[in-house]
Amino acid sequence: MSQPNLYDLPIDGVQIQALCGGNLTSDNESCVGVGEIPGGGGFVVTDTKPEGAARPGLRFTAEELDAFAVGWTARRGLTA
Repeated sequence: MSQPNLYDLPIDGVQIQALCGGNLTSDNESCVGVGEIPGGGGFVVTDTKPEGAARPGLRFTAEELDAFAVGWTARRGLTA
């Protein structure tokens, strides 16, 4: 069974969680938003800054996002 095209799935009403890294005292929060796409097996990644708020998010399967997270933390030396 093939996975649906994540960009064909609606994201209206997706609960976005802001993962923030600083600068929380101004309008330009340093946050990345992420939310699970219902029924699609994927996630949408957004920018919480005002300049990025109206732009559609990037969409990834859980496997793609997991691989990115593992690689990113390893390359940045963020693993415990």
